[in-house]
This record gives sequence, structure tokens and C-alpha cells, in this order.
Amino acid sequence: MRDNKFITVDRGGMLTEEQHRKIIKWASICSKHVLSLVKGNIDQRLTLALFVAKEWEEGKIATGEARKASVNAHTIARESSDPVARAVARSVGHAVATAHMADHSIGAALYARRAIKFTGKSEDTERQWQIEQIPREIKSIIITMMEEKEKHFKT
Repeated sequence: MRDNKFITVDRGGMLTEEQHRKIIKWASICSKHVLSLVKGNIDQRLTLALFVAKEWEEGKIATGEARKASVNAHTIARESSDPVARAVARSVGHAVATAHMADHSIGAALYARRAIKFTGKSEDTERQWQIEQIPREIKSIIITMMEEKEKHFKT
């Protein structure tokens, strides 16, 4: 069952539209932070997906467009043999999927940390950086959900 704090008010939950938009912005920040870890050219579908997330955040496009962009990012992950690129693509896919379901934002952060791990850098440092990026108004719900998801996410 989904956490009511991540379900929008119009669907019977507690999440306001403004909070939802802040959550997708945070998830996108987490993904953008690791995008440069991809060796070679970054697939344009990833940069497009982050653009779509921004457009959704600003109320300029529908959730359906964000879902399509998410599917494309996950396709890139399946096509890649590089674990870093795969984790980055999954992070981006979850960031843009946040438009559809806010709790996907946690996947954006967790996959970003997985990409960091594959490069030999500190996951703890990345986690702390991610927490510092969370807007105050949504910090408690993000951290609570993050701690719950971390228990089940294998890095």
C-alpha cells in the first residue's frame, strides 16, 4: 500500500500540488548531480526526460508525457552494459516518473547513490548532499520514505 503522504490530495492523500512539484524538482536535482558520471555522450533521451520533469514541475505538460519520458529512460538502462550508466538512467527514469507517483522520487536518489557507488565514491557523502537539497517543507516526508526504502534497496 502506498504511503498516504505521497498521494496527492485530489486522490485522497495528504500531498499538495506544491509539495509534489517540489518533490519532482528535488528528484531531478539528484539525477542531474550524477548525469556527468556517464562516460561518452549522454543519451539525449535522458536530458529530454529531465527537461520533461522540469516542464511538469512548472505545470506546462501532462503527466502522460512524463510517463513516456520515464519509460524511455528505463529503456536506456536496459540497453546499457555499463553499471554506472544503467544506474544513472534508472535515476532519471524515477525522477521524471515522480510526476505520476511522488514516491518514485526516492528511486531517483537511491539509483543516483548506486551510480556513485559504482564509481568508487562515497554513498554516504552523496546521501548527505541529497538531504541538504531537500526543501524544508518536504524534508520530513522525504527522509522518512527514504529511510524506509533504503531498507529494501540493494546497492
